[in-house]
Amino acid sequence: MTDRAETWVAGLVTAREHHQPENLSDLLVRLARTTDRKVTIRDIAIALQDRSFGAFLLVFALPNLVPMPPGATFILGLPLIFVAWQMVASPGGRVFFPRVVNEYGVEPQTFEAIVRRLVPWMRRAEKLVIPRFWLFESRIAERVIGLFALILAVVVFLPIPLGNWPPAFALALLGFAHSQRDGLGVIIGCALGLLSLLLAGFVVYTAIAVVSLVV
Repeated sequence: MTDRAETWVAGLVTAREHHQPENLSDLLVRLARTTDRKVTIRDIAIALQDRSFGAFLLVFALPNLVPMPPGATFILGLPLIFVAWQMVASPGGRVFFPRVVNEYGVEPQTFEAIVRRLVPWMRRAEKLVIPRFWLFESRIAERVIGLFALILAVVVFLPIPLGNWPPAFALALLGFAHSQRDGLGVIIGCALGLLSLLLAGFVVYTAIAVVSLVV
């Protein structure tokens, strides 16, 4: 582990001791101050530690909220499935990517430009999604959330007409709330996720019923 990564871990431990996790936007701003080398996926995952599950769920859910051509969810849904599975099965309490993904990075100037664009939007959202009612500190609770996220990610991946956007939105909210340690947000995200599963089930049931009538 690099000195920089150790510094980030120490900062996160301090934040936990005060029961006030650092905002995701502030964390990214601090990481963007790096100027000595590329900022890699591994750097971000180490900086986030156990909050990396939620943060990467958010990152990979957002593209699924943008209108895409049919079949795009086969590609965009796979990273969601991977992160959700890691949330269930990861022994280290954070996301571990394959080496080829871990080492992918961007130049510091590029990362800083990306963060500069994202931070104003994130800080608006962080006024609503705040640390509160955090009842999911244990790894078991986190795995339960991960299992539910995995189900939603599979639904996003499947080619269900009008059935992909709602679970992707639920995953985005669930991920952001998890990264912010917002227990209320996680509960709302799970409730929206349940509704999205019901909607997807209704769409599939209706499609099967229509096909059976035609055949």
